[in-house]
Amino acid sequence: MSDLFSFSEPKDLLPLAERSRPKNLEGLLGQGHLFNSKSPILSLLNNGQLLNLILWGPPGTGKTTFALNLAQQNKSHFLQLNAVDAGVKELKSACEAGRAHKLEQRQKTILFVDEIHRFNKTQQDVLLPYVERGDVYLIGATTEYPSYELNKALLSRCQVLEFRKIPEEDLKTILKNAAKNENRDLDQILTEGSLDILTRFVDGDARRLLNIFETILNIFLLETDPEIFPVDETGLELFLNKRLLSYDKKSTDHYDSISAFIKSMRGSDPDAAIYYLARMLEGGEDPVFIARRMVVFASEDVGNADPRALPLAIAGLSAVEAIGMPECRINLAQVVSFLAACPKSNSSYEAINAAMAFVKENVNHDIPAILKSAGKSKNYKYPHAYPKGYVKQKYWPDQMDPQHFYEPKNIGFEKNISDYLKWIKSEKES
Repeated sequence: MSDLFSFSEPKDLLPLAERSRPKNLEGLLGQGHLFNSKSPILSLLNNGQLLNLILWGPPGTGKTTFALNLAQQNKSHFLQLNAVDAGVKELKSACEAGRAHKLEQRQKTILFVDEIHRFNKTQQDVLLPYVERGDVYLIGATTEYPSYELNKALLSRCQVLEFRKIPEEDLKTILKNAAKNENRDLDQILTEGSLDILTRFVDGDARRLLNIFETILNIFLLETDPEIFPVDETGLELFLNKRLLSYDKKSTDHYDSISAFIKSMRGSDPDAAIYYLARMLEGGEDPVFIARRMVVFASEDVGNADPRALPLAIAGLSAVEAIGMPECRINLAQVVSFLAACPKSNSSYEAINAAMAFVKENVNHDIPAILKSAGKSKNYKYPHAYPKGYVKQKYWPDQMDPQHFYEPKNIGFEKNISDYLKWIKSEKES
């Protein structure tokens, strides 16, 4: 257990990521959706009102920095645990220390628990009475979906704040500030092109960005080979020991890759679809974006040829949002391979397009009385009262001829639909 104010390490011994932490909440970049002038949470925190919080999001997005700055801003006692190596004994000791501090010093205590999802139910239950009495204000950080990993009793006492991947422009600002704090000119160390590539490569993780930059900076300071600076794209590959894919989420790479991905699934080639999936993920594409495109594909290109496609695609999207990279690549691969191997039909897609075009070009006549919600018409025929669950009657406005939009294909389950529609209309109803 560490106490923020119990000792101070020499600054020159700290890693660059630690030296570069912003000194106040206003300096925390990349989480503007949470902390802005209209944020009620920020307003409370700025006025000394502490809350029990669960900070959920990817690594390197500022969760620890937020907790540290909050404690400093509110002059709170700060205790820190990592759930990986803290047991019930250490947890109780921290909570009792917070209680004693409240009673003796009249000061609030923030207990910051990193990777709180690693605590089991017993450990989480230990926190409950201390949190309820205000002995400690819990700030738990997790990369896992809180509803899956934290018990309901603890979660109900906390406000969940979602930390998102830091945008590339904010990452560039963080790097420029770090270089400035080290009294260095970033332009002498990295070219503009390699800066773009590096900020894409780290995929929203500021800690990873600063760790990579620290290695480059240390070599720059040694000046063993000044010819390599400023580092260009080729030099960056040497530092990273990794071939960098040419993939820009803001350029044609993004659109060409997702197009090739969709067309490979539509063409029933699961291997090519998996290849483009891997290419996009390796290039840093947002997996949620890919999953959403597959939800659309499930209805647009598979449709009723296999009705399982849509619920599986939606389940895949939920899994991606809950789990994140790198594990969600497995969920994506399952959905991609299924969709690519499904029978295909765009009949429902064509049907809605044709119907909307028709509606735009034709007057919407009054809905027939037998179909209106107010009251029950004696002339309405209840289909369940007939042997096939079907009875012939007109469902179209009186002034309009019936139209035909949906034409099921003779493929997959849609063949069953086609056969069923023909069967119910083949004989006169009893």
